[in-house]
Amino acid sequence: MKKLFTFLFLFSIVTVFSQQNLIGKITGKGNIPLEGVNIYYDGTTISTVSDTDGKFSIKYEPNANNILVVSSMGYQTEYLSGLDASKPLNIVLKISENELKEVVVNNNNEFTRVQKLKLFREYFLGKTSNAKSAVIKNEDDIRFKYDKKSLLFTAYSDKPLIIINSALGYKIDYELVIFEVSFKKFSINSIDAFKVFYGGMSRFEEIDNSPKVLKKRERTFQGSQIQFFRNLANNDWDANKFLLFKGEHNQDPTKCFKITKEADFSKVEVIPNGKSEITSLSSKKTVAAYNLVFDKREASKISFQTNSFYIYKYGNNSNIEDILLLGKISEKRVGDMLPLNYGIE
Repeated sequence: MKKLFTFLFLFSIVTVFSQQNLIGKITGKGNIPLEGVNIYYDGTTISTVSDTDGKFSIKYEPNANNILVVSSMGYQTEYLSGLDASKPLNIVLKISENELKEVVVNNNNEFTRVQKLKLFREYFLGKTSNAKSAVIKNEDDIRFKYDKKSLLFTAYSDKPLIIINSALGYKIDYELVIFEVSFKKFSINSIDAFKVFYGGMSRFEEIDNSPKVLKKRERTFQGSQIQFFRNLANNDWDANKFLLFKGEHNQDPTKCFKITKEADFSKVEVIPNGKSEITSLSSKKTVAAYNLVFDKREASKISFQTNSFYIYKYGNNSNIEDILLLGKISEKRVGDMLPLNYGIE
């Protein structure tokens, strides 16, 4: 059976605020106030825009541990962390320098753009029913590179990807930071791929909250990575939720993980369990690996290549690049992505 490892990353930097609203002002060159700048917490629906004076105010949740993104067309995006919320922020945006990546990355004509877009959609949006209904409105902004020597396929975009997901009722602005597909041989077919790595910053805007859409959201949440990490942090295991197995033997999670609850996060210490269930293509040592079953029907595998990590309020966590996922849980990509603050007020 072909094994395709999927790596998704979320930036995780500890930030401490002392108030429930973060306020600030955004200016450009010459200290000119910038209106209409997008300010949002990565991966959430929590966002605002600057007013005519460049000022903004945005809700803050002290234990969510999300990066604050400041983005405007024509300017370099700022990613803020480690902020002092006891005083207003003064953010100066720099004019973006267009690197004209088109000239650099279109370095082979062995595969058509149609083929490259097909591969990108498959590994970025996914292949589920939700993913098939998702549309990237500005696909022309995506540029591709295929390095024949390293067999590495990459994608770039100087502009945020605008994704309309009608199935889940969201418009997503996705700033693609990295997208890589590694192949076993020079090919554009997904069957020859063995590793996918992608990540970026996303802002969610609700465009439909009909009962039908809300039901789809809840079905999508069930068995998702966000749900798994939230449950892990709360030591919430059940036959109708997630169960851990070593081979065919059910495992006691309290003997697999040590959970320490803190005010702003949960620390997870991974207890080594011997030989790995997953053959890793990474050079990192596997600490523990398990079969993972959701609701007695959805089978996955999870491998931890770290001794410890932190889980924050929304289920986002540190060291995500050191946690390998295989099977059903890894099939949900951007086309099935829900805001990190889904289901949490």
